[in-house]
Amino acid sequence: MDVDSDAWRGAAAAVATLTFDVDAETPVLAAGGRYSRHLTTMSHQAYGPDVGVPRILDLLDELEVPATFFVPGWVAEKRPHLAASIVERGHEVAHHSYSHRASTDMTEQAQRDDFERALAVFETQGIEVTGHRAAMWQTTTTTMELLAEHGLSYDSSMMADDRPYLLKLADADVVELPVHWSLDDWEQYAFLPEPFVGSLIEAPSKVFDMWRDELEGMREYGCLFNLCLHPFLTARPGRLGVVRRLVEWARDRGDISFERCRDVAARVAEFGGVREVYATPTEIDPETYPD
Repeated sequence: MDVDSDAWRGAAAAVATLTFDVDAETPVLAAGGRYSRHLTTMSHQAYGPDVGVPRILDLLDELEVPATFFVPGWVAEKRPHLAASIVERGHEVAHHSYSHRASTDMTEQAQRDDFERALAVFETQGIEVTGHRAAMWQTTTTTMELLAEHGLSYDSSMMADDRPYLLKLADADVVELPVHWSLDDWEQYAFLPEPFVGSLIEAPSKVFDMWRDELEGMREYGCLFNLCLHPFLTARPGRLGVVRRLVEWARDRGDISFERCRDVAARVAEFGGVREVYATPTEIDPETYPD
């Protein structure tokens, strides 16, 4: 019997996932512990969980849209009521490393320790996490091993498609909900003098046009519009209006659904029919491509 490769979408022409990476201070601290003494820089990052997340939650309540919040374990640990406040509003909290250090810059043991330390924080707080997004979207074979070993049902860090696909791992299959730089607010709004995180601050009107056009195209091709937002960036008043306008525009189309990542992944796992990708390193000739 043929399997419907579009069954994961249900009746929708496209599925949208609003995801918020609640990084707070961690990306800056990952660049160097000395930044902990830069009070203005730390305040810039703290705006995300302390001001941005409550504002975002209120907007999502108003729009009646579910979302997924990827939270580093360090952030959840420093703010022990944050994850619970998200779950209490009907949204999902997912794994986003402990320290927000890129796994590609860590040893295998350091990756394992970081990954499991975050899991321990959420377990202590009674927060069930079923999904993962790598810090900086950087994954390795060790990342894949940890996903399988700890039974996480989905990852959202990779870019091999614009629809969900199945990561074929040695001991398990994990649903991949792909991301892309064009659907990340970091590339639009991130700016700090030090450390360097980006050098552009775009107008929200331009960002809305770009994301609306991408979502329009995804309706035609039956895609997953996996939008990655950071509360310290997107929760600024003028920028949060982009989220409102985008949801209202999508609702006017009548054929775009908004869902939590875990619900999309569960439907992919139930119905199947999606591409299968083996998560293995690319084979190269070291003489042609030396380290």
